[in-house]
Amino acid sequence: MKPAEFARRRRQIMRMIGKGGVALLPSATTKLRNRDVAYEFRQDSDFFYLTGFNEPDALLLLAPGRESGEVLLFCRERDAVRETWDGSRVGPQGAIDDYGVDDAFPIGDIDDIAPGILEQCDRVYHTIGMHPEFDQRLIGWVGALRERGGSHTPDEFISLDHLLHDLRLYKSRAEISAMRRAAKIAVNAHRRAMAAARPGLYEYEVEAEFLHEFRRHGTRAAYLPIVGSGPNSCILHYHANDRRLEEGDLLLADVGCEYDCYASDITRTFPVGGQFSDSQRAIYDLVLRAQEAALSRCEPGRHWNEPHEAAVEVITEGLRRLSILEGGVKTLIKEGAYKRFFMHRTGHWLGMDVHDVGDYRVADQWRLLEPGMALTVEPGVYIPPGSRGVAKRWWGIGVRIEDDVVITRDGHDLLTRGLPRTADEVEALVGSRAA
Repeated sequence: MKPAEFARRRRQIMRMIGKGGVALLPSATTKLRNRDVAYEFRQDSDFFYLTGFNEPDALLLLAPGRESGEVLLFCRERDAVRETWDGSRVGPQGAIDDYGVDDAFPIGDIDDIAPGILEQCDRVYHTIGMHPEFDQRLIGWVGALRERGGSHTPDEFISLDHLLHDLRLYKSRAEISAMRRAAKIAVNAHRRAMAAARPGLYEYEVEAEFLHEFRRHGTRAAYLPIVGSGPNSCILHYHANDRRLEEGDLLLADVGCEYDCYASDITRTFPVGGQFSDSQRAIYDLVLRAQEAALSRCEPGRHWNEPHEAAVEVITEGLRRLSILEGGVKTLIKEGAYKRFFMHRTGHWLGMDVHDVGDYRVADQWRLLEPGMALTVEPGVYIPPGSRGVAKRWWGIGVRIEDDVVITRDGHDLLTRGLPRTADEVEALVGSRAA
């Protein structure tokens, strides 16, 4: 994204903070995986949203109305020795030149500069608890100012995420473009994996098809891939991905990628042998009908829970028709009987985080869907082996179908179009790539 996009976001948040307020937002830090080996660095979403700056050990300071600079960035200095080992750094001058901040300083100077700025403000906007080490540093600055006596100190501390996350909920054109790109790459990855799948492979071999497609487009998985076959399709957060695929299995693949810090989140369920059994197809078609019902409620003016309510009604009626549930549909819904087989929500916000920020309720009422909001639509039915009171023909069937949408002025935009959803389309694609 262009620097102007991040500058626009900073201006928005500074208007909300107002003069007399100061916002402090630390970057993510590197984390050790084991001994001296670090996890791959991923920037804090809030920090990246306002800066586009993708290095650890940095701090953004926003001071609306400050004459000598409203946007300050503290970051690592250039260091020829460390850059030989770890790669290039932007440095303070690079932050000014390339990231549009008013001024930048070495992160080591923060204790000398930040307290003086806090001394001039009435309110501090910072999310306590997200960065405990920085919390203690901030408390130390304020405490030292108060001990000096005669110094003006801020008397109000306000959570920054309340303001920032409401902004993040509404996606700009640039954000939707990034999400569309993430969705397109993930769609192609799913097509590749479905075409390669066949009995005899291991789940991790199918997972490798996804990862290959992600890396060849410069992206990575947005979350741990779920590639569950047979009974594993009924485990919602299955990650082992080490079972051998067998003829007659269903395979549930919940895999998305992250492009420019924006995620896609897609699930498809398909028969590894290329053809659904009658029982598998009955459940698959039921879940697809539930998704279509939910998608029909994804439009402005509907409240957040309406897509879920539509999916619940279709799934409950369908399970009753298949004799998996017994009783009246209204009673079964009221009693939550469907939750035994459909135990999660039909969707979640989507954006820089896979389960993105944003309140689902406002003043104890479901939030209304508005243009620019992005969400997943993912009903499912899961009937683990050994399910008591359920005919054996249904055991081991787990089906979820998940797509990504953005609410528009007149409905929704299906970002994940191009990936088969109907049973016939899925069967035609599975195993179509020669071994």
